[in-house]
Amino acid sequence: MTTSSTRMLRALPAAHRERLLRVAREVPIAEGTRLFHEGGRADRFWVVRTGTVTLDMHVPGRRSPVIETIGFDELVGWSWLFPPYVWQLGAVATTPVRAYEFDAPSVRSLCASDPQLGATVGQWVGKVLAHRLQSARTRLLDLYAPYGSGGPR
Repeated sequence: MTTSSTRMLRALPAAHRERLLRVAREVPIAEGTRLFHEGGRADRFWVVRTGTVTLDMHVPGRRSPVIETIGFDELVGWSWLFPPYVWQLGAVATTPVRAYEFDAPSVRSLCASDPQLGATVGQWVGKVLAHRLQSARTRLLDLYAPYGSGGPR
């Protein structure tokens, strides 16, 4: 489960949210739609308004395990912020979704022109990234380690 500090409404001050939302477009995403594949070009990202998206990870010789389920006000995609802008996970809409879709180059440009906005967005995405890496670690250990994740030590 994502913590409240990684949700857009809590992570970004109102003025920064409003600036970002000005460059967003609201999109419907049909259930079963793959938003991106691991290894693909990360040129956009989404914030979920309604519905759910699952994140998965390619595991050679096995079905891709679900790493996390993303819902209301959560960020889908962080790879757009870091070169070489390649998706590190995959994502699929598991229900009908309405989301804000952002063009990554436009947001990177906006952040470059406003260092305070850039720092705030970087902090938000960094928190999301840290959370997702921990979720991936825990999920993969649960699936493939002899004794499961065993929780943090």
